[in-house]
Amino acid sequence: MKKILALSVGVVTAAALVSGCSGDTDAAGGEPAAVIEVKNMAYTPAQVSIEKGQTVQWRFNDSGMPHDVVGEGQLEGKLESELLTEGTYEYTFDEAGTFDYHCTPHPMMVGTVIVQ
Repeated sequence: MKKILALSVGVVTAAALVSGCSGDTDAAGGEPAAVIEVKNMAYTPAQVSIEKGQTVQWRFNDSGMPHDVVGEGQLEGKLESELLTEGTYEYTFDEAGTFDYHCTPHPMMVGTVIVQ
């Protein structure tokens, strides 16, 4: 009986952890709605879709090579990280639209955030 109870508690705990890490939380929930890896000279994924009011997080890890995130169009001067080799940068998108960004030192690195 103790083994069944322990197994049941483990299954319930695992289910709670999985449902709590869905990756679809908005900024108010504390978790980013989308995570973009910045490594291998690319933003991965290069395009994400989120809802208005949600946050995107960029995670930098490209073997010491510095990159940034710089918005184009209406986000020019607003969406702008420092040059980073590691760490994260977050931005909350408050308006719907399609927003492009690039890496200043590597202009071939481009990405898009689609906000519904």
